[in-house]
Order: sequence, then C-alpha cells, then structure tokens
Amino acid sequence: MIGVGIGQRPENHRQRVVKSLWTGIWLVYLSAPVADLLHGGHNAGVQVLGWIGLVAFVAWYMLLVFRTGRGERNGLILGSLAVLAAQSTVLALTLGREWLVLFVYVSIASGAALPLRMARWTIPVTSALMAALALVTPGGRSFLAGLLIPALLGGFAMTGVRELVRTAIALREARATVAQLAANEERLRLARDLHDLLGHSLSLITLKSELAGRMLPDHPDKAARQVADIEQVSRQALVDVREAVSGYRRPRLSAELAGARVALSAAGVTPDLPAEPDLTGVPDDSESALAWALREAVTNVVRHSGARRCTVELLRRQTLDGTVLELSVEDNGSGGSGEGPGNGLTGLAERLEKAGGSLEAGGSLEAGGARHGFRLVARVPTGTAPDVGSRA
Repeated sequence: MIGVGIGQRPENHRQRVVKSLWTGIWLVYLSAPVADLLHGGHNAGVQVLGWIGLVAFVAWYMLLVFRTGRGERNGLILGSLAVLAAQSTVLALTLGREWLVLFVYVSIASGAALPLRMARWTIPVTSALMAALALVTPGGRSFLAGLLIPALLGGFAMTGVRELVRTAIALREARATVAQLAANEERLRLARDLHDLLGHSLSLITLKSELAGRMLPDHPDKAARQVADIEQVSRQALVDVREAVSGYRRPRLSAELAGARVALSAAGVTPDLPAEPDLTGVPDDSESALAWALREAVTNVVRHSGARRCTVELLRRQTLDGTVLELSVEDNGSGGSGEGPGNGLTGLAERLEKAGGSLEAGGSLEAGGARHGFRLVARVPTGTAPDVGSRA
C-alpha cells in the first residue's frame, strides 16, 4: 500500500485517504449480502435489521483496520475480532448463506491486525467456524468451496504482507540508526584528532605566554626567545590542523568530474568529459591534487572564459621520470588575460609541486598574436606503469 503499510495506523490525511481507498476496494465482495437484502424476498423489518447489521459490521471492520498499529494491545484486537465473528454468525444464521462471505473479512482482519504467532491460530479457527456454519445453513455447502480457500489464503497473505511491511520499517529505522551512529563516531573522531593536535600545542603556547609575561619587564631577551618559541609552536599547530582538515575534505577525482559536468552544463558550456577514471595505483595525494586542478580549471571556465565548449582529458603517459597521470582542461573561450597566473593557479601549482607534479597553463596563439581558448595541463606521478597514453 502506498503511503501507509498493512498493520500501521495512518498518521495524516493523505494516508487516511489512501488506506480508505485501498480498504474500500475490497468491500466490493459484500455485493452478495447487498443483493440478498435487495432481492432476497425478505420483509421490510428483516431488511432494516439486515442493513443495520451490515453497516455495523463494515464500521467495526474499518475501525479495526484503521486503528491497528504498533503497540496496540492484542487483547483488544482479539475482542474486536470476536465481535466481528459474532456479527457474521448471527447474520449468516438469520439471513442465509450469502452472509458467509463476512467470515472472509474476519480472516483477513486477523492477518492484518494480529502478529503471526496469533494469526496462525485465529485464521484457521475463523475458517473452521465458517465451514461449520456452511454445513448447517441451507444451501451453504455450495458456497463453502468458494469461500474457504479465500478465507485461508487471504488471511495468511495478509500476515505475510504485514511482516514485510514491519521488516521494511525496521530496516529503515536500522539504517537511520547506523547513519546516526556513524555521524556521532565521525564527530568523536574529529574531536579526538583536534584534541590530539591542538591540546599539547595550546598548552605549550599558554605556558610560554605566561613565562614571557613574567620575563618581559626584567629580561626582555629571554621574553623574546619565549615569543619566538610561541611563534614556532603556533605555526606547527597551524600546519597540523591544515593537514588534518585536508584529510577530512580530500576531494576525489570521480566526484569532481561529476561536479564539473553539472557546473559546465548549468553555465551553458558543452562538457566533453572522460568516463569513470581508472586510478589504479595512483596515490591519494596525486589524485587529490588533480581533483583540485580540475575544480580550479572548471571554475575559471565558468566564471571568466565565455567558452561554449570545454574538453577534459585524463591520460597516462610514460616519461623519463616514470609514469604520470595527465589532466588537461581546454576551452574555446577568450583565452587568458596575458597578465600572468592568478592566485588560484599559483596556489594550484604549489599544490601539484608538493605532490611531485607540475602545471602548465596558457592560451594558444593564432596568426597575428590573437589568443584563442585556454588550456590547463596538470601532471602527477603514479605508482604503476600501464600502456602509454591510455584514456581513463
């Protein structure tokens, strides 16, 4: 069922509407009792009582199906099922065989409302009661075969659906719990790492600051040495924090390729990107450096180039220094400004150099000295030596 599961109480208007429609569909099988009331030759008094009994049965049945939920007392559900069974028995004995179909609804309600350990008993008992009444009701034997199988199969099918719904809900809750535990563990790890990184450094800075404060009036030279130590410790702490943070937010090349496709398309630039990259043997530092290069290059294309097309290639090349992974980003825009690299490219070159790589960037020159487009090439070393020039 869409919106609310079997054996679950609807929690909003939409779920109530959906469950009403779903449950109401199956009430079509009450056409036999309705036809009996309309064309069964009963007198007016019997018809009125029959309509009252049928409406009371449907109302009780719908109330049981709607009010059932996790945490509902099984004793109350058994009492409600007993009321339905009693109504069915009275109506079948007084109005005839057409009313035996009510026991199918009692069986289905048992499967939908009770746990399996109880429904496996109530469904056969309900079916047996229907069979016994069919034997004593005039013409009931002809209805028995057509009602006994739906009562058994319908009831046990509902138990299966109920258990599937409850298992799905339990799995969803378990996934949410696992995600929450993972988030809590990550927060604890971050707090632990920051404590390990900064606890000692900040304590040392505090201690040396106090010493410098005491020495400053009478021993300025010693205070100056303490201040120099403070500067050294703080710089080292800053380096440690930067390394830790870069580890937490280390970019991945596959994720940057996907992000580049989205960014270029959103900016009206036609992207020509490689497939999922083969990063076998590529160190994390090298991959991270290329990911930063791709991000910087695509950002420049989107913001400054005015290009209509951007081509990204990822190749493995064999050089004299070993195998390198080469990333090239080329656009057909206006080209560079000709004023030298900006801060972004300078920082990117430093990052690639730290990973053992290199950066080339610039626009291509046409006849007459006009610039056409811009091309950035970033190279990083790899740990393997596959075929030269293989496309990632």
